[in-house]
Amino acid sequence: MRRADRLFELIQVLRRASRPLTAEEIATELETTRWTIYRDIAALVSQRVPIRGEAGVGYVLQRGFDLPPLMLTSDEVEAMVLGSQWVVAIADAELAKAALSVLAKVAAIVPEPLRAAIDHPAVGTAPWKRAPRDVEVDIAKLRAWSRRGRKLTIRYRDANNAASERTVWPFLVGYDATTRALIAWCELRCDFRVFHTDRLLAVTHLDETYPESRESLRQRWLALVDKKSPPAP
Repeated sequence: MRRADRLFELIQVLRRASRPLTAEEIATELETTRWTIYRDIAALVSQRVPIRGEAGVGYVLQRGFDLPPLMLTSDEVEAMVLGSQWVVAIADAELAKAALSVLAKVAAIVPEPLRAAIDHPAVGTAPWKRAPRDVEVDIAKLRAWSRRGRKLTIRYRDANNAASERTVWPFLVGYDATTRALIAWCELRCDFRVFHTDRLLAVTHLDETYPESRESLRQRWLALVDKKSPPAP
């Protein structure tokens, strides 16, 4: 690997990391030596790349640093194209529009060889768009309330056709190939619950913010999913 490519990949490894990485871990990822990583990090720091390191802990890339979009690789462009195709097919109309907008913005600034990967991609999803079963639910507004950390009052019909009314703390809208779901803390159950959006009978968007941060709820939910399957509503 050329040194310039390795320096770029080193920054990418640090950007993706959710915790400090040691030189040994970075070297393993890039298939090089620990001493090479020390030299590369010193070179990047001398070019004012905001990498912080602490002995015995590892290296982190400070937030806010970014590389020019022209540095995208062909694999990264194809990953973005494939992801955008999936969003257009599966997600709500507002997200689909945003995905196409992102593609147009990237196509306008990447070099010609990479633009071909957007205009004539070598990757693709199934050529159909799923007809949603939750057409009366404003998915975009559910996403907005999740971002803002505001409560919802919902009327919900479970798998046994039993209806209930809940006040919930939404923090994530999930998508898969056939369903969409609102993931929230439920005040009625005092626990996390997954609500299929096609079973939402009514939604009231409250102005009240919930007391815990959305980021904290999301982390607790992910920890729970790692340990066991989520409970039924």
